[in-house]
Amino acid sequence: MAALRYAGLDDTDSEDELPPGWEERTTKDGWVYFANHTEEKTQWEHPKTGKRKRVAGDLPYGWEQETDENGQVFFVDHINKRTTYLDPRLAFTVDDNPKKPPTRQKYDGNTTAMEILQGRDFTGKVVIVTGANSGIGFETAKSFALHGAQVILACRNMARANEAVSRILQEWHKAKVEAMTLDLASLRSVQNFAEVFKSKNMFLHVLVCNAAVYALPWSLTKDHLETTFQVNHLGHFYLVQLLQDVLCRSAPARVVVVSSESHRFTDINDSSGKLDLSLLSPSKEEYWAMLAYNRSKLCNILFSNELHCRLSPHGVTSNAVHPGNMMYSSIHHNWWVYTLLFTLARPFTKSMALCQDCTSHQLLMLRRNLHT
Repeated sequence: MAALRYAGLDDTDSEDELPPGWEERTTKDGWVYFANHTEEKTQWEHPKTGKRKRVAGDLPYGWEQETDENGQVFFVDHINKRTTYLDPRLAFTVDDNPKKPPTRQKYDGNTTAMEILQGRDFTGKVVIVTGANSGIGFETAKSFALHGAQVILACRNMARANEAVSRILQEWHKAKVEAMTLDLASLRSVQNFAEVFKSKNMFLHVLVCNAAVYALPWSLTKDHLETTFQVNHLGHFYLVQLLQDVLCRSAPARVVVVSSESHRFTDINDSSGKLDLSLLSPSKEEYWAMLAYNRSKLCNILFSNELHCRLSPHGVTSNAVHPGNMMYSSIHHNWWVYTLLFTLARPFTKSMALCQDCTSHQLLMLRRNLHT
């Protein structure tokens, strides 16, 4: 108390009352911080009690939280038509008492991406998600959009992509989402996508290589390559190469490649241990849909590892993720046997919201990097 008295901080009626020159403010996440206008500094701890606080509950009816051009949070009272930088919930703050972390991990197989990203702000960050009109891609795109990121849904079917955009906007009308055409089965389409994106003069903080096909009958693309290999791996490989300069310019940035545990059940080497390129894009006689998928997923991991080695010195990291075993999605629709298998296994599999927590957990680490 002697130190407080010497500093002039004990001359108030309550220990929670702020000394002259101090102001109480809140972040978008609801955490309280304290601004000292005399010394022009801010801190998380109350200048008298040393406690950290956060606001409790939702905003009162008719209030909305906004952010000005300087990133400062302010509040709009639509009923009384006024704005203020003072959070109306400050009268109901609660102490933030740090507890000893639990012994078990914070996130597990039942954690959704929305739970992982809870309280995270991706405002100002640009995210591209391939194959984002359904499944894991849609859930990933939605999660980032609802947390403030500007998200581009890179899809082959624009009708379904625009429908996905509408679904996200229905959840939050201020979400920044748009659809762009990207057909990974056409290298020309990949090139056109990259050119259109670059013409926007935008940053690119996150590139999620998610799109994939599974159990396709043998076919060749317009580029005369086996379809599974080109869509699952080569198309994404080419896309990253074309956007590499944008990623480096946007550092810190991250590439997330959605792979699969099934990469373990194949090989791309010949009997002498050397890479056999003929296995990557096999002929019709040597084609087996499951092996083609497994090989493409192995290529995903090898690519992601090498990409990280080459770009991490420039502030761009790359991670390959496994979304979960036997998750139920539309990827299996090409053969009735796989559809039956996935249907029988559905009660024991993850939902899409759970499957894409792996991707979002990688981006949570990115969020931490962006703010260090």
